[in-house]
Amino acid sequence: MIDLRSDTVTTPDEAMREAAATATVGDDVYGEDPTVNELEARAAEAVGKEAALYVPSGTMGNQIAARVHTDRGQEVLADRKSHVVKYELGGLAQHADLQVRMLETDRGVPTPEQVADEYVPADLHRPGTGLLCLENTHNARGGLAIAPETVAAAAAAARERDVPVHLDGARVFNAATALDVPVTEITDPVDSVMFCLSKGLGAPVGSMLAGGDDFIERARRTRKLFGGGMRQAGIVAGPALEALENVDGLETDHENACLLAEGIAAVEGFDVQVPETNIVLADVSGTGLEPAAVLELLRDRDVLATPFGPTTIRFCTHRDIGREDVDRALERLEEAFA
Repeated sequence: MIDLRSDTVTTPDEAMREAAATATVGDDVYGEDPTVNELEARAAEAVGKEAALYVPSGTMGNQIAARVHTDRGQEVLADRKSHVVKYELGGLAQHADLQVRMLETDRGVPTPEQVADEYVPADLHRPGTGLLCLENTHNARGGLAIAPETVAAAAAAARERDVPVHLDGARVFNAATALDVPVTEITDPVDSVMFCLSKGLGAPVGSMLAGGDDFIERARRTRKLFGGGMRQAGIVAGPALEALENVDGLETDHENACLLAEGIAAVEGFDVQVPETNIVLADVSGTGLEPAAVLELLRDRDVLATPFGPTTIRFCTHRDIGREDVDRALERLEEAFA
């Protein structure tokens, strides 16, 4: 089976399994797991923040950040296709009693003018804008790698109005790789950032939330509130430390995504968005079939992808997919639609 549904399907390699087996552990809720403590220190350093917190999932990291940064009832500015809007079960409302002001943007990030226009000051009648949430790479828009200056401009407009900025950087290392910049160029302008260890970096579980010391102290309490307090978590933090060393491999994933996109685009009926990172979106309306039917044809030939809209399916390259897998997937796609 060639699994191109997501980079979350990666399995831990031998180094990660060895790290899990030999990790020194303690009770992380008491702050006594040395492997988790090392992971948090290294993760904070990697994205240029004072401190970091290990969380079970990226969604939890984003939701903790929203809860910590805001007061109940405030508004969050976010792209209408952002992960926090589309894929987190209305968590901003459920976990933090926040309202979302959804913005229509070009590449997933509002312009400074949009931030200024949509900002609402607090007064007797209105709770005000409490958070700007950005995303990089932008999942629903096809893994777009957002330039550092675009992030910085939006963040500056928010900060001018004393609005904190959180970056959903689930795949921020993919963005930095694609743009050939240090990841800190993307993360420096924001107050907090979440990035996933369990996507392209290949860890079996976990994400990191990073920010200032005070922010992370409050985030740790909120993690406990949300049920994310883990005990001997070094068992999974050990593989996560190994995952931090896998950034260089993301370039190969991007190259494979380009090869995959070129091959799919050559098949009649498929309209493919040129990938910027490891996500390939294909509009299949030209085949005359619904996405579910296209996916079933592929599944019958041991290729997995995922539905991604009324006419779109998504393919995602990752550490467990080599050039040979891409070639075989394309052969099977061509066979299905010959």
